[in-house]
Amino acid sequence: MAELLVMGDAFAKGFWQVLAWPAFGYMLLGIAIGFWVGLLPGIGGLATLALMLPFSYTIKTPIEAFCFLLGMLAVTGTTGDLTSILFGIPGEGSSAALVLDGYPMSKKGEAGRALGAAITSSLVGALIGAFSLALSIPIMRPLVLLFGSPEMFIIAIMGVTFIGTLAGASLLKGLLAGGIGLMLAAIGVDPQTGSLRYTFGQLYLWDRLDIIPVVVGLFAIPEIVDLAVRGTSIAGSRPEKLSGVMEGVKDTFRHFWLVMRCSLIGVYFGVLPVLGANVAQWISYAHAVQGLKDKSRAGQGAVEGVLGPGAANNSTRGGDLIPTVAFGIPGSGSMALLLGALLIVGLNPGPEMLKTHLNVTFAMVWVLIFANIIVAGLCFLVLNHLAALTFIRGSLLIPFLVLLISVGSFTANNSFNDLVATLIFGVLGYFMVLYGWPRPPLILGLILGKIAENYLWISTAAYGAKWLLFPTVLILIALTVFTVAYPTIKERMGKAKYERPEDAI
Repeated sequence: MAELLVMGDAFAKGFWQVLAWPAFGYMLLGIAIGFWVGLLPGIGGLATLALMLPFSYTIKTPIEAFCFLLGMLAVTGTTGDLTSILFGIPGEGSSAALVLDGYPMSKKGEAGRALGAAITSSLVGALIGAFSLALSIPIMRPLVLLFGSPEMFIIAIMGVTFIGTLAGASLLKGLLAGGIGLMLAAIGVDPQTGSLRYTFGQLYLWDRLDIIPVVVGLFAIPEIVDLAVRGTSIAGSRPEKLSGVMEGVKDTFRHFWLVMRCSLIGVYFGVLPVLGANVAQWISYAHAVQGLKDKSRAGQGAVEGVLGPGAANNSTRGGDLIPTVAFGIPGSGSMALLLGALLIVGLNPGPEMLKTHLNVTFAMVWVLIFANIIVAGLCFLVLNHLAALTFIRGSLLIPFLVLLISVGSFTANNSFNDLVATLIFGVLGYFMVLYGWPRPPLILGLILGKIAENYLWISTAAYGAKWLLFPTVLILIALTVFTVAYPTIKERMGKAKYERPEDAI
């Protein structure tokens, strides 16, 4: 009973803290930025979060910082759906599946119906994702208290291996990128012995690499280069006045159980590090198409093909936050950056978030709810004018983005060395994209490296080597090894099955 009272008090406290000024103002500002970003393909929520992350330094309280950052991230999926439908150009990577049926609907004159369906299903998905996060807290809260420093160390390593195995097609590249991140985390003064590591005589590196220039360089600069290469305007022709929007809203409720199922698919894939919306949208699309009586409608403008990925896209946000907040294992690349924001504002994921900062966790739930309700209403208000907003040439955006990169990197520590670090990691990020190396494992290795090192020292000091034989530690190690080995095992089993004589006949 006492536990329920604590949860209820934190739930209510988070509600009022989000509505209080200036937190609510920061959320509105984040929503406005996320709204524009979602409409402009080539930037993306991840790159924008990297650009905005430095400004969280100047925000006074954690709740205000997350009202801004999470409010911005929460709406990019919804507005990214709009350009996928209007022009066949995904505003977000997680909106790509909507092109398959949304764009054909636009070409058939049903753009309004498709947009109405996408916006409404996205809102429903976001609400389900937010409530899933809220309902998971009573379960996660006692669970994380069972984990000590040995378990938290293995979980940190597990987070790097999970994202390494799931972030790209190459298992080796993913794991190596995570390993490079762990090596970068070792730069600086050893917190235990005071010795210098990999500083190369540079005073700047004594205090470890700052997360801001690394993130901005890796994620933002390659996107700007890509935008410069593509150039010209984003869309080629203007759509006519939209109609049939309310029909799309009705479609959401006609197929409400489909929307519910796809929303839960989104939550599930959000919880699994690090599949997220990019995978959930395609699974949901396949599920929606599988339920069609006439399969030939798939890809020809079936509204179900819009409702499924539209709902899953936004529900993953709530699912992403569950492992991020409870265990410090980001559910996606954007959650890896939010994990960095947690550390910037002085919070540690895990027991601390669910004990002493429970109100901050519930505030995140309310930010997801309020941000998506506001952006859905805004989309409906300006739906007929959205097409014109996507005709901004990339050449006009680049100077503004370069300015943001420079200001954001410099203000993190008021050091020109951060600008140099940003450029270095920008070049690294560009070549990683060019040669197909995943970037999230590197940034996650950098973030989790410090946490893993601290837990390793605490575990060794308290238990010696005995902690390696703890049952929970052995289970987590086995799970980590299985996660790394499973893709290879599955591939070999598939080849063996194909090579059997009866299969060859």
